[in-house]
Amino acid sequence: MNANNWLTSLSENGYRLTGSRRAVVEIVSASSRAMTPLEVFDSARANHPELGLVSVYRTLEKLEELHLIQRVHQPGGCQAFITTGQGHQHLLLCQICGQVTFFEGDDLETLITSIATTTGYSIKEHWLQLFGVCANCR
Repeated sequence: MNANNWLTSLSENGYRLTGSRRAVVEIVSASSRAMTPLEVFDSARANHPELGLVSVYRTLEKLEELHLIQRVHQPGGCQAFITTGQGHQHLLLCQICGQVTFFEGDDLETLITSIATTTGYSIKEHWLQLFGVCANCR
């Protein structure tokens, strides 16, 4: 999905298309790596000096509500965002450059069943993120 589609989705859901919002959408939709709100802010301000950090956070929140982006929880505790993958996919994240690779498939059913049995939970979904170093950073 490209920036224009994201802007259309925002507009169709009642959100105004401000210059600041457009700047954030342009940066995040074009990125193939996980970006923190501060990284989005710094990148977007290069071409949109009027952008405020609060606008970045609000726009990221709206994009997440529309399932256009998803949160990435990094080992350091800092949250970043990446374009949402297609269907049920998991993430591989490079701890050096932030590059994100989506992958499908998992054989977690035995583990999930065991945890459900042990805890008494009815597990509805899961989210898997793996961290490492990509080929370019090794």
